Amino acid sequence: MDTTSTSSATGPRGPVSRFIERHYRHFNAAALLDAARGYEAHLAAGGKMMVTLAGAMSTAELGLSLAEMIRRDLVHAITCTGANLEEDVFNLVAHDHYVRVPDYRDLRPEDEKALLERHLNRVTDTCIPEEEAMRRIEAAILEEWMRADQAGERLFPHEFCYRLLLSGKLERYYQIDPADSWLLEAAKKNLPLWVPGWEDSTLGNMFAAHCIKQDVRDPRTMRSGIEYMMNLAEWYTANARPLKPDTDPELGSIGFFQIGGGIAGDFPICVVPMLHQDLRREHVPLWGYFCQISDSTTSYGSYSGAVPNEKITWGKLAVNTPKFIVESDATIVAPLVFAWLLRW
Repeated sequence: MDTTSTSSATGPRGPVSRFIERHYRHFNAAALLDAARGYEAHLAAGGKMMVTLAGAMSTAELGLSLAEMIRRDLVHAITCTGANLEEDVFNLVAHDHYVRVPDYRDLRPEDEKALLERHLNRVTDTCIPEEEAMRRIEAAILEEWMRADQAGERLFPHEFCYRLLLSGKLERYYQIDPADSWLLEAAKKNLPLWVPGWEDSTLGNMFAAHCIKQDVRDPRTMRSGIEYMMNLAEWYTANARPLKPDTDPELGSIGFFQIGGGIAGDFPICVVPMLHQDLRREHVPLWGYFCQISDSTTSYGSYSGAVPNEKITWGKLAVNTPKFIVESDATIVAPLVFAWLLRW
């Protein structure tokens, strides 16, 4: 894999991209290609892209393609769940101890209990080993939490992870090529990152437990979700500009590529109406590109399954924002879109 850092992927297209171009002509396949071309066009016009990660994309090893996207400056900001933040690190240090269960649909309750007794936490067909992954990271990151607590420092969840990865203290445990860890690549670039709802993650639970035990004396050592939103508001205000100021001043330079639904997407996309309606800031452009990969269907009250045009009524997207939805499995679609952008 070419790990050269460039501002964009150039040169001839590789076999995966050529396959997509020839065969993906209709329905969700065509939507995938349209979305990939739209992403490419947004960057070519001088825009930047936020990627949001829901589900268990880190355990699905999206880092195999996302890390390269970050290296080549094709991703400029990320919002993810606490699970995706930590599970990329778990995979980095404990990959060889993961257990795949391809017949997971046939498991009985007794089979699930047997996995629990082996300290294997199942995510669909993949079990994360508690001791080698979760407890190993807990011991290492607790040192960072306690050091910050004693020094009166306050950091965001991802900043603690960045600090841990860049310290090098985990390197002896690496069980995959570190080039395939998207979070390590993000740490190297100090990529803007937001983790709403981090408290419900494994490390979030551990942090709460250590606060209860007084290993960490001040829970405010971990900066909050409200502070994350404030930070995002300032970042968006500083970085968003009209992509086409002469013809469409509403269309912004920051695009939104949403993998899955839930809080990872809901949290960041609403920063724009907050800036307009609650802070009364003028001349803040809307999101300039939108794509969602989801298998959630449109139904009464389903935000994850809502068509993109619904977001116009909430002041998130403009009438002319390029909008795409690929109703399919993100573990299949996202790597293919990234392959197109990387010209693989």
